[in-house]
Amino acid sequence: MSVPLLKIGVVLSTMAMITNWMSQTLPSLVGLNTTKLTAAQGGYPDRSTGVLPANPEESWQVYSSAQDSEGRCVCTVVAPQQSMCSRDARTKQLRQLLEKVQNMTQSIQVLDQRTQRDLQYVEKMEVQLRGLETKFRQVEENHKQNIAKQYKAIKAKMEELRPLIPVLEEYKADAKLVLQFKEEVQNLTSVLSELQEEMGAYDYEELHNRVSNLEERLRACMQKLACGKLTGISDPITIKTSGSRFGSWMTDPLAPEGDTRVWYMDGYHNNRFVREYKSMHDFMTSDNYTSHRLPHPWSGTGQVVYNGSIYFNKFQSHVIIKFDFRTSSISKSRQLDYAGYNNAYHYAWGGHSDIDLMVDEGGLWAVYATNQNAGNIVISKLNPNTLQIIKTWTTNHPKRSAGESFMICGTLYATNSYSGGTKVYYAYSTNSSTYEYIDIAFQNKYSHISMLDYNPRDRALYAWNNGHQVLYNVTLFHVIRSEEL
Repeated sequence: MSVPLLKIGVVLSTMAMITNWMSQTLPSLVGLNTTKLTAAQGGYPDRSTGVLPANPEESWQVYSSAQDSEGRCVCTVVAPQQSMCSRDARTKQLRQLLEKVQNMTQSIQVLDQRTQRDLQYVEKMEVQLRGLETKFRQVEENHKQNIAKQYKAIKAKMEELRPLIPVLEEYKADAKLVLQFKEEVQNLTSVLSELQEEMGAYDYEELHNRVSNLEERLRACMQKLACGKLTGISDPITIKTSGSRFGSWMTDPLAPEGDTRVWYMDGYHNNRFVREYKSMHDFMTSDNYTSHRLPHPWSGTGQVVYNGSIYFNKFQSHVIIKFDFRTSSISKSRQLDYAGYNNAYHYAWGGHSDIDLMVDEGGLWAVYATNQNAGNIVISKLNPNTLQIIKTWTTNHPKRSAGESFMICGTLYATNSYSGGTKVYYAYSTNSSTYEYIDIAFQNKYSHISMLDYNPRDRALYAWNNGHQVLYNVTLFHVIRSEEL
């Protein structure tokens, strides 16, 4: 789908990418509690390879990553690194709350041109934070369970809010909105100062509601930044080890809210059984599944589940089949004219991978090669209901030279290899009908990639790597130019 870009200004600064995305966001994919896509549309990374504009004064930059289990859109920006003071563990709960408010204040003050008064404010809040140690000790010693529970809930909410706060360091809305955020954060700061003088006197529910309100507004802001240019791929997270060397697995990017089923297909030919797991947790921890028998065996590993149906290439043909899981029947089939099949134009690893079906924010795609295009990659946008070709793009990249490929925001990305040292090195944009050679690191942990697909709901890459089912988070780069404001 195409999601409108947020038409606000952005302030450019420089910071190191947050390194803890792997421990916070990708594992949350186990629940797949992520942003729901519409039928019309389709964390921080451990590292990213940035492609920055030549003139930062003209463009502002935002990095965004997969959304977490609460549905938040996680974005990363270029800003100065902040040093963190170590603190006693027994003051951790309330200090985390103060730290979040401090970060929120700093973010908004950066939007207000980083005055010296902001720095003094940070120092003052750190001094106040240290002064809470004695009062927390009193709470623990007196076993005030109710207050401790409320503190813990607020701390947990602020931890969830933490990945969203850096976004404010790069976004500058109109003066009225900035002032409104600033006043709200100052009000929270005043409450915390009063809390130092009289423990337990404040209405914690009201404070929790204020934090939640800010979180929802920030999340709504980030959801407007759905698309961007790929600049980084995280290290892999191994979800499960099962099956043969080749296969595919996926979730439905258009599944209704609460539907977290996982679909699993072992092998690349002469098989027609699809496993359905009720959730990612079931997939990881059990062998409980429902088996669906397709009317024909599939070819390759380019299948995709989309809006309740599975799309696959019928074995030894250039026929695409849409099989509806709800009715257990074929709802549509169509020949992909001139497409090579039966190992005519496979990926470098082989495996009858001639026709690769994909889904991104814009919908359903087919990637293949033809004799007419000399075996080079052809990209076709498909109507998911009729399987008719909406539009086709021809590239100059030989399909047999690509290890694997995937679509993000209308751009096809190809890897240079399926084994050994692997990187994403080629990108073809259907929006501009242009291509470029890039260099994005990609860790091929188990040395044989036979399936690599992007899920726009999770903003993650699903991979089958030598009998291991693996996830990668991606980082997208956004540019909002001044003429778009």
